[in-house]
Amino acid sequence: MDTDIGSRTVRKVTRRVLPLVALLYVFNYMDRSNISYAQLGMQRELAITTAVFGTASAIFFLAYVVFEVPSNMIMKKLGARVWLARIAISWGIVTAVTGFVRDVPQLYIARIVLGVAEAGLYPGLLLYLTLWFRGKERGRAIATLALAQPLAMILGSLTGGVILDHVHWFGLAGWRWVFILQGLPAVLIGVLVLVLLPSTPAQARFLSGEERKWLQGEIDKDYVPEQKETFLGQLRIMKDRRVLHLAVANFFAACGLYGFTFFLPQIVKQMDSSYSATNIGFLGVIPWVVGALGMLLVARNSDRTGERRGHVIAMMLLAAIGLFGAIQFRHTPVAALICLSLVAVGVLGYLAPYWALASRILSKEHTAVGLAAINSIAALGGFFGPYVIGKNATADNVTVGLYFPIGCLVVCAVMLAFLKASRGPRETPVSGSLDVDYLSGR
Repeated sequence: MDTDIGSRTVRKVTRRVLPLVALLYVFNYMDRSNISYAQLGMQRELAITTAVFGTASAIFFLAYVVFEVPSNMIMKKLGARVWLARIAISWGIVTAVTGFVRDVPQLYIARIVLGVAEAGLYPGLLLYLTLWFRGKERGRAIATLALAQPLAMILGSLTGGVILDHVHWFGLAGWRWVFILQGLPAVLIGVLVLVLLPSTPAQARFLSGEERKWLQGEIDKDYVPEQKETFLGQLRIMKDRRVLHLAVANFFAACGLYGFTFFLPQIVKQMDSSYSATNIGFLGVIPWVVGALGMLLVARNSDRTGERRGHVIAMMLLAAIGLFGAIQFRHTPVAALICLSLVAVGVLGYLAPYWALASRILSKEHTAVGLAAINSIAALGGFFGPYVIGKNATADNVTVGLYFPIGCLVVCAVMLAFLKASRGPRETPVSGSLDVDYLSGR
């Protein structure tokens, strides 16, 4: 009987919770990075240099980092449904409004406000998943969340270039419509979250009373009961050496990830100056498709072997090699795209095993602050990666700025090599939710 309840409940939760959570993160990641395609058109209209673009891309993360931990604390207090909906609606509005900026200062302000609006979403989603999935299923959910990143970039690449070239409604330039058309769906998703996504299993009307009771009991078994702490008490987790070690390592990984994400369209454009925005968008999809497939293979192999840290180290080194190759073959499209695909495999492949590793060091009471702390420190890499690349790149050679993220990726690999991480019997699988049956809705 328990087995029937368990399989039925998990199936219901998977079908109701995971699609909305993944949709949230797809549009969240796309909207923070759509400036990478919009800049192909705004360069002339706003007189944006490569350095200014790097700063505009990076400045988002300063506000994001400052408000990340408070956002997760507020979500824990107010409930996930209301707070996640607020985040989605506010970032969607800010993204759309960015399409009406008139100069560089206004662009900077818009990016800062976007950082405030989005702050806390990713660790908030990680926290939310811990409320719905047991340890043996949680890795599946984390893998689905990780898969949202390449899906976001594929969607953003396919639509960004086409909008730039073909959408000029009401006399507005194409780059403005990139922000408007990619921002408004987030508002609709926020409304859906408010209507359809319960905060906790106890509030899930799509589950029967028996199923709610079973699920809450199973989730509670995953954690050692602890004395409740105040918010200030929870903040002590930020002093934990394991948390800081993982956070700083992820900071260096993020320098490579976001530097690659924001400058990929310019790297592709540099391969052949005759490429249109649509060409750049379609070619920019290739690394993300390869990266998504690579991420699935890495996650499955990590599950098969039960090993996490080595997989993350290998992915960091692969990404560094790919970036170095992109510099060497910057004017050879086929070779450059192969190298960029290696980068995508590396910066995406590390995500699922990394978060599976990180989530095991935190107790239930410290999950909200711990995940936010790791992500906040790591998010600073989102500032330094694009900023330093923009400062070092030139108008005719963007790839010269890629030596900085190469160094950061190598540092991340070295740091993780010295991390003492045991491989326990309750290793969380990271690829389970990526099977055909789940993706097909069966």
